[in-house]
Amino acid sequence: MMKDAMPHTDDVRDWLVTDAKLMLSDTEELLKAVGTDSKEKIATVKPRIEAGIQRARARIAEMEFALEARARKHARELNAYASDHPWQTAGAAAALGAALGAIIGVLLTRR
Repeated sequence: MMKDAMPHTDDVRDWLVTDAKLMLSDTEELLKAVGTDSKEKIATVKPRIEAGIQRARARIAEMEFALEARARKHARELNAYASDHPWQTAGAAAALGAALGAIIGVLLTRR
């Protein structure tokens, strides 16, 4: 899949919401049909529900792919920054370690 063809997370979320609403509507219709024992009605609603489930699964897979691709991109960028700026990275890590150490020290002395 090309980078430009990757769906945006918000688009996939909107698709999932739309599909979920359609599936709820179809499920309500199925429940009404079950209450009336209309086999013909059940036979027409069941494929729509199954198709909705398949669409939701496909869209979730698209969202998972998009999120994974975005996480990999950010990890590569972070790795490149750390390689290009090793002293700044070491300084930031040392500052973070000192801050966490101070917080833990304060918490341990409160006991």
